[in-house]
Amino acid sequence: MQNPIAVVGGAGRLGTRVTRRLTEQGHRVRVVSRRPQSGRLPLGVELHRADVRYADSLTPALRGCAGVVFTVEPGTADSGPDSPETTMHDGVRNVLAAATAQGERPHVVLVSQIFVTRREHPMNSYGRLLDWRLRGEDAVRASGLPYTVIRPSWLTDDAFAGAGVRLEQDDRGDGWVSRGAVAEACVQALRVPEAVGKTFELYNEPGEAPHDWSPLYRRLTPDRLLAWSGRVG
Repeated sequence: MQNPIAVVGGAGRLGTRVTRRLTEQGHRVRVVSRRPQSGRLPLGVELHRADVRYADSLTPALRGCAGVVFTVEPGTADSGPDSPETTMHDGVRNVLAAATAQGERPHVVLVSQIFVTRREHPMNSYGRLLDWRLRGEDAVRASGLPYTVIRPSWLTDDAFAGAGVRLEQDDRGDGWVSRGAVAEACVQALRVPEAVGKTFELYNEPGEAPHDWSPLYRRLTPDRLLAWSGRVG
């Protein structure tokens, strides 16, 4: 039997969409969540109650996974358990440690957001949200694991901006993207070899949804050739 893919935050608005797409493609899926609710999730998924803020809770949930998709919502407190530092930095580091505790090397897909390199943006006043998201990205890029970092633009529940997708890498754009498109990007990142080692922003645009994501990922520049805010990815 194939090794499972863990969706951390898999009971959330984005995580449930990722879980559905993975199960539709025949993957074994572990939903890792503080409050997993089977009624909202596809039949057959494994439910694990765990919290990224507490490292010990994660090890059983992430043991033996072939892939990990991190879809946790950040919180906006200035400090404490609901702060971006705790969830987006410490939480990411805890997941990386637990997922590799027995020598595993899963493909990690981290869902971040646009504007993480724009420290002056007002959103950074919410617990230094942008700073800590970027620090979480850095931890993934420095992990030595196969990874993909996805920076969605502003999230919506439908594709009112269009079903087409646009991938960029300079963090200077703006726009909207549906949660469905982000979920598909996560699933395709686990499947397409060209997605490994890359960080990108994701937008919807007019047009049809792509049937083949390989050319989109192939056009991206690997992180080792890019600099994010003065640091090498």
